[in-house]
Amino acid sequence: MHLWFTEKQNDNFAISYRVNETLHTETTPFQHLAVVDTVPFGRTLVLDGIVQTSVVDEYVYHEMIAHVPLNTHPAPHRVLIVGGGDGGTLREVAKHPAVEKATLVEIDERVIAASKKYLPEIACGFDSPKAEVVIGDGIKYVAEHKNTFDLVIVDSTDPIGPAVGLFSPEFYRSIHDALRDEGLFVAQTESPYFNTDLILRIYRDIAGIFPLARTYWACIPTYPGAMWSFTIGSKKHDPALVVPGNIRDYATRYYTPEIHRAALAMPRFLADRFRSLPLK
Repeated sequence: MHLWFTEKQNDNFAISYRVNETLHTETTPFQHLAVVDTVPFGRTLVLDGIVQTSVVDEYVYHEMIAHVPLNTHPAPHRVLIVGGGDGGTLREVAKHPAVEKATLVEIDERVIAASKKYLPEIACGFDSPKAEVVIGDGIKYVAEHKNTFDLVIVDSTDPIGPAVGLFSPEFYRSIHDALRDEGLFVAQTESPYFNTDLILRIYRDIAGIFPLARTYWACIPTYPGAMWSFTIGSKKHDPALVVPGNIRDYATRYYTPEIHRAALAMPRFLADRFRSLPLK
């Protein structure tokens, strides 16, 4: 008998993974948490029935949410990560030579504990001397730290449950206030195929708060549609103007200077939607 895990996207679409073994399950104060060993993607973190990351392809997501903004800012000394309890984004941020301190604020400490035990190759970011971990509400933390960070990374789950507030214009305004004069932030903004309206709404919200907004994308096999988006709000620096020769060379498996530029090129079906979007 074969065991399968199915992630339901909507009434008409689901993704199924053949499972070798269920390694861990628990109900935390915030969500249902599971770690399953899948045949195609290895050990996989699942929150409230939705795949968050897997050891096979996690590097794509974590490198792209971290290195595009890190290499856009000329001196990202102080970085805040909201969410990201698996530690992968923290691992990538710590690679950047300019980063002096990376603070990760995670509301659910059980995500961190499970990731350290079952996903050590991802959670190794917690071992960095640059890392500071805060267990608490990221929205509250951001509001209490004005003019503090060069870069804020919102590494959230989908906009359901404890993450709903991380997709609001009020939160983006709070991030704006938490950033220094040359600061920028990035958030994961879901699937261009299944969440186009959400991406456009987020882009419009960010463009109404920050002088510059950019959406970019990457191919991540475990996520619905395999194409995933990220959106930047910046006070000054434009990721599209980064000179490839100025990008630092450090160990990555997906991100390169060429990928940095290419990720900002919108497929026509998305570009047409963005062009028709009223920004005021």
